[in-house]
Amino acid sequence: MSAFVGVTSFAQISEIKSSVDRVEEKVDSVLQKMTLEEKIGQMVQYNGSWDLTGPASDKGNKEKEDRVKKGMVGSMLNVLSVEATEQAQRLNMENSRMKIPMMFGYDVIHGYKTIFPVPLAETSSWDLEAMEESARIAALESAVDGVNWTFSPMIDVSRDARWGRIMEGSGEDPFLTSKVGEAKIRGYQGEDLSDPKTIAATAKHFAGYGFVEGGKDYNSGNIGIRELHNFILPPFKAAAKAGAATFMNSFNTIDGIPATASEYLQRDILKGDWNWDGFVVSDWGSIAELIPHGIAKDKTDAARIAVKAGSDMDMEGGAYESGLKSLVENGTINENILDDAVRRILRVKFKMGLFDDPYRYSDAGLASEFSTEDHLNTARDIARKSIVLLKNEQQLLPLKGDENIAIIGPLADDKDTPIGNWRAQGEKNSAVSVIEGFKNSDFSGSMSFEKGVALGKGERSFLMPLEIEKEDRSGISAAVEIAKNADKVILVLGEDAFQTGEGRSQADVSLAGLQKELMDKVFEVNKNIILVLINGRPIEVNWAAENIPAIVEAWQLGSESGNAIADVLLGKYNPSGKLPVSFPRNSGQEPLYYNHLNTGRPSNPQHVTYSHYTDVEDGPLYPFGFGLSYTSFEYAKPGISSASLTEDGTLTLKVSVTNTGSVKGKEVVQLYVKDLVAKIARPVKELKGFELVELEAGESKEISFEISSEMLQFYDGENWIAEPGEFEAMVGTNSAEVQSIKFELK
Repeated sequence: MSAFVGVTSFAQISEIKSSVDRVEEKVDSVLQKMTLEEKIGQMVQYNGSWDLTGPASDKGNKEKEDRVKKGMVGSMLNVLSVEATEQAQRLNMENSRMKIPMMFGYDVIHGYKTIFPVPLAETSSWDLEAMEESARIAALESAVDGVNWTFSPMIDVSRDARWGRIMEGSGEDPFLTSKVGEAKIRGYQGEDLSDPKTIAATAKHFAGYGFVEGGKDYNSGNIGIRELHNFILPPFKAAAKAGAATFMNSFNTIDGIPATASEYLQRDILKGDWNWDGFVVSDWGSIAELIPHGIAKDKTDAARIAVKAGSDMDMEGGAYESGLKSLVENGTINENILDDAVRRILRVKFKMGLFDDPYRYSDAGLASEFSTEDHLNTARDIARKSIVLLKNEQQLLPLKGDENIAIIGPLADDKDTPIGNWRAQGEKNSAVSVIEGFKNSDFSGSMSFEKGVALGKGERSFLMPLEIEKEDRSGISAAVEIAKNADKVILVLGEDAFQTGEGRSQADVSLAGLQKELMDKVFEVNKNIILVLINGRPIEVNWAAENIPAIVEAWQLGSESGNAIADVLLGKYNPSGKLPVSFPRNSGQEPLYYNHLNTGRPSNPQHVTYSHYTDVEDGPLYPFGFGLSYTSFEYAKPGISSASLTEDGTLTLKVSVTNTGSVKGKEVVQLYVKDLVAKIARPVKELKGFELVELEAGESKEISFEISSEMLQFYDGENWIAEPGEFEAMVGTNSAEVQSIKFELK
């Protein structure tokens, strides 16, 4: 599709082109020409709930179509294909007065058609370049299909494995989450948002969604002001600085105020303190949901509260289109508030180049810009990098090429679960299964397979509850028989794709259904088990950690899952992943996180009256940052360039790391810092840096980290400060195994 050149009335503003300079002048020029109704229209987002390549059939969709024609819709979501997006854009451009192009959004969370590991899994790679590349590929595949806006990255810090959407984020640490968010934004948006091979990113959910009470989705958040600033907001501040085109607010309340209604979050912090110039879109219906929250009496009242708070666009809530006009006309809302919202929306559209060519994302020719095979190869590489080796006793791994192996488990031949939830246009049952991965490899030994038990049953979809199989044991005996005669057993257990994701919170994060029983029965006849976990959240595998000699956290790895798993198990790729989230010993430990406060009575097993549980060992089963390799790494004692640090200076921590094993491998060297005495209680340690290094067998490398006073700052309730005093720098292979060195901030 060539650049738009038709419609005479559009020529009235055709001189307003979207080069980087003069954007504000162009925005103001359009805004001055708009009526109140047209301004409100820009603040409305509709779901593409009808076939846009033909006329709308039912009354509700006919009304939506009519509003599109009148230019009363700013954006649409879930409109896919170049044909549908072009048709929708034409309805608007060829019929509306102002000819303001629409945006087309979609939940592109971990790939569009080529599916990458779920975000929590991909974060396990700690490879920021790889994460940027997967976002770049997702952006290109989306743009080819007419989508120009993604509701990603999700940068909610979450400490609770029970929360279903933990799979959609980057885990429990604000620093790591910030770095991942920045990488994703770079990947989606590139260097120029007007490049038709890029799409606009959305930083979500602003804010506190990952801190919902009990890990229950859509729940309230009991969050203090210091916790908000020190742990929840840093990734969003980083996203704003990185130029995220849009933000999405969240469903939860913070101290009784729904985030959608929070002027403090949206106006004071985001648009004020951070001086961010993009626009805020609500989450689905969250403005109308101010009514059941109990702070709005009807949609008009909800519109009043949300627009004053700084929510610029209403996603399928119906509040702005029904309430804003009367609120302005009766003087309840000043039209300047709407002008600010519309100015922000127009600014993004100009930056995207939509005023130059409204159909720039309706170009099927973009498909020639990439190779599907290349994208799958990249997906396989990132999937391998995301696998975490949790245990490897008796050197069961890597497998030898001539062994007799039994592959057992409900997820071993599953081609759908590895795609995960929030799968965009990933085709159902399109993933490479573990069985297929071995068949595709050069494994020359013998292989047998039995499912043993099923995991889920009945229909499976995003909007349907998942039914877990709890009764059919008929396949266990056959699984036990092949295990008896095998040299090693690969036991593939975990979670169904629809056990995690939005609305999929669980009180119990242990292995569901009959999987534990299957594991027990197989263990009775063969102890040489390699447990491969396919899951979207941390799960409780305490018994397995005590009894099974080898455990591989393989997550839900996307399109190339089985090939990546076979690569690692066969030693074609040395695992290098590290956990971005703590694994519990028991579901009752949640929320569980490494950067906790010390309390007045820290761990002391010799006494009863200290902070602990009486029925489970203190601490995680596997800590944040943990991950093994087929080689080993030794850390020398760290050194520091100076014992003191000035407010405007820096000091350097150095540590030598040696690959003491027999094969090449990667290690994530991690830097933590602790403020020993402060005016408010500070965490026992906080991640402040990391470096992914690859070393040949026997090779050593010196890793350097620069420490500044800015790195030591915290929010004290009023300001960000770095207090003079003593600090402890810690460096090591994970958050629990570190060496320390002290320094002083003068």
